[in-house]
Amino acid sequence: MKWFLVMLIICDAVLLQGLAKVVSTRPQIVNIGAVFTFNSLIGKVIKVAMDAAVEDVNASPNILNTTTLRIIMHDTKFNGFMSIMEPLQFMESETVAIIGPQRSTTARVVAHVATELKIPILSFSATDPTMSPLQFPFFIRTSQNDLFQMAAIADIVQFYGWREVVAIYGDDDYGRNGVAALGDRLAEKRCRISYKAALPPAPTRENITDLLIKVALSESRIIVVHASFIWGLELFSVARNLGMMSTGYVWIATNWLSTIIDTDSPLPLDTINNIQGVITLRLHTPNFIMKQNFVQRWHNLTRVGLSTYGLYAYDTVWLLAHAIDDFFQKGGNVSFSKNPILSELGGGNLHLDALKVFDGGKIFLESILQVDRIGLTGRMKFTRDRNLVNPAFDVLNVIGTGYTTIGYWYNHSGLSVMPVDELKNTSFPGQKLHSVVWPGHSIKIPRGWVFSNNGRHLRIGVPNRYRFEEVVSVKSNGMITGFCVDVFIAAINLLPYAVPFELVAFGNGHDNPSNSELVRLITTGVYDAGVGDITIITERTKMADFTQPYVESGLVVVAPVRKLGSSAMAFLRPFTPQMWLIAAASFLIVGAVIWCLEHKHNDEFRGPPRRQVITTFWFSFSTLFFSHRETTTSNLGRIVLIIWLFVVLIINSSYTASLTSILTVHQLSSPIKGIETLQINHDPIGYPQGSFVRDYLVHELNIHVSRLVPLRSPEEYDKALRDGPGKGGVAAVVDERAYIELFLSNRCEFGIVGQEFTKNGWGFAFPRNSPLAVDVSAAILQLSENGDMQRIRDKWLLRKACSLQGAEIEVDRLELKSFWGLFVVCGVACVLALAVYIVLMIRQFGRQCPEEAEGSIRRRSSPSARIHSFLSFVKEKEEDAKARSSRERQLEDISANGSSRCN
Repeated sequence: MKWFLVMLIICDAVLLQGLAKVVSTRPQIVNIGAVFTFNSLIGKVIKVAMDAAVEDVNASPNILNTTTLRIIMHDTKFNGFMSIMEPLQFMESETVAIIGPQRSTTARVVAHVATELKIPILSFSATDPTMSPLQFPFFIRTSQNDLFQMAAIADIVQFYGWREVVAIYGDDDYGRNGVAALGDRLAEKRCRISYKAALPPAPTRENITDLLIKVALSESRIIVVHASFIWGLELFSVARNLGMMSTGYVWIATNWLSTIIDTDSPLPLDTINNIQGVITLRLHTPNFIMKQNFVQRWHNLTRVGLSTYGLYAYDTVWLLAHAIDDFFQKGGNVSFSKNPILSELGGGNLHLDALKVFDGGKIFLESILQVDRIGLTGRMKFTRDRNLVNPAFDVLNVIGTGYTTIGYWYNHSGLSVMPVDELKNTSFPGQKLHSVVWPGHSIKIPRGWVFSNNGRHLRIGVPNRYRFEEVVSVKSNGMITGFCVDVFIAAINLLPYAVPFELVAFGNGHDNPSNSELVRLITTGVYDAGVGDITIITERTKMADFTQPYVESGLVVVAPVRKLGSSAMAFLRPFTPQMWLIAAASFLIVGAVIWCLEHKHNDEFRGPPRRQVITTFWFSFSTLFFSHRETTTSNLGRIVLIIWLFVVLIINSSYTASLTSILTVHQLSSPIKGIETLQINHDPIGYPQGSFVRDYLVHELNIHVSRLVPLRSPEEYDKALRDGPGKGGVAAVVDERAYIELFLSNRCEFGIVGQEFTKNGWGFAFPRNSPLAVDVSAAILQLSENGDMQRIRDKWLLRKACSLQGAEIEVDRLELKSFWGLFVVCGVACVLALAVYIVLMIRQFGRQCPEEAEGSIRRRSSPSARIHSFLSFVKEKEEDAKARSSRERQLEDISANGSSRCN
């Protein structure tokens, strides 16, 4: 047993020692591959940066312990095929990660292989926004996604109020996907790319020249260049020779230009002159002490300028070092195995079976994504979608022999002139960007567009209408005139640039064309704009942009009217019959209430019944003229009378004003009172042919289409209204006020009835996002301010009105609803006064006639008798009642004394 225990202890010790040795064993060297072009603009920077990073990592005692990090660099020599094959060679050896490839086009191919072999691919230069982690789970971008760079450009375009840009790019995955991202971001700002100008991946000077000539013929002067380091500067050289670096142009370059400036500074004089006034972006890196020390050290390492790619290359190596250290701490082991799929191929001459799978690839990938450290470029930490946190860019303006920083762009706050650290400490965002020196040494913000130089005139569609030639008219000789045309020409003449255009008639001249169809043809490119009586309605604003309205015109109803002559009963017109009845009843009721309140103690309200009735009637109606002779002695009567006299004052004043208006102003009468009448009855309604009025009446007012009669001209309006519904005509016509005013200028037998029931206006139509619409709107406002608009209106639309146009359409009669509040107040006062009076009479009756109020109850059991006694008391004059009551008390006292003596 002792020997057995000893052997067991020895075996356990050996096993534990071996296991500990396996767990704690780290490889002496960990290999990382790097694939890029050594002599490229980026390559000569990142080679020095990665060497410095490897040196710093291996010299640090706080990371990797005894393990040495080694980077094996392969030169692709500007060859795309080599950029693919070189990473495959690394995958044959024990390489845990690969930095590169340099270009997005080759990174996409290599990422497919890396996903299968579970080897992480890290790239700080492949910024294609479409390379998502869902499609390429082992591809990691260690710099900022181009998606954020395009968002920054879209914010710049919006900040200056531009609407359209031209995008120049290389026709490869990097260029196409970057410009697609720019288009998406511009669409969010209601801007767009008007022309996508693609160049071959390796263009010649002739290719660039041909392309820029096409760009110069376009309208937009905002040009975004998403170029390659190889041909980007050549593009600006050709642009300068073509005169495209002059005033009016805006050039925005992605971060490739700032990389050239940082790396090859100072640039040759010819090169710097070619890019004067250009705006470019640069990846923003905070100015930490760590970065400042590295910049000072950089000058001792190489004569090449330090670009942001060098900073990201340095941080990428450190990121891998931390990930490797975390991988080993989790118990990871660097081991590789054969891929079963490749093994089935049998190797062949290509020896594909030599490609190995990294067994710990998934764990190592997690370690990379969990790194959170501060590097030269700021915080190195990945979001859920594998983008670095806090994306930001510097906005640079090339001036003189260098550049100036005009602002910054941050993902969460947009453009700002303050660095992110200062922005966090203030609540005032400040100015968005500093002033810019644009191409041509101009400090004025360019308009951003011009008319194309291809010699084509704008085709302006003008509706050829059969009606109202004053508005717009197409003559037999082809000349187009009218109010709308003159307004458009006057507005165009106010623009600070020439606008070549030609007016084209739309319609056959016999049938009124649809303005909605004209707007639709603008969207399809048949016309470049629409000028005429085009009403701005919701349906049309969804298809095109409209200028500021130059005519306010809503829908009105016109119907036959007749003049109301004077008559013997004209004095009854101010009030409706109901109002007359209620007023007369009120006079009688108030008179009766006053009689009740005054009858007992006021001699003027006493006497024979006939006299009392006459007095009550006289008093009631004499209050209408405030000529009542009877005085009121009771407080309750005075209160009621004061309230009633106030009511009479209001009624009298209203009657006088209304009667004055009726007798002094011509009154026109029509059975149609407005659109409400047309909705209720079933008479036919006329509308202008080709107008939006038909759809409005059908869809908005629910008028059946069978009731609608299309009319083409003022003459047809006149005939249809004269004939009326009985002779095949219409009861009324619904049209815009501007037309109706022209129609009524010499037709006194018709008039506008009711109120205007829509609010619309006429405007000129342009394609969506057309900058010309904004400028013409400003010109229309200027025409209104300087009086030219009124002069044009007087020229075409001012007509001598007929004698009845100043008349009113049957002034509304005063109705009970206008005075019911007064009558209610007066009625309540009367009821309360009578109630108080009755209570007082009951109390007085009880005091003055106690024997009838109490003793009579025993003598008379009939209620009618008691009521009769009370009414007799009320009817009796107050002095007589008091005297009678005094006599009865004296008789009772005498009777009582006589009984005492007998006893």
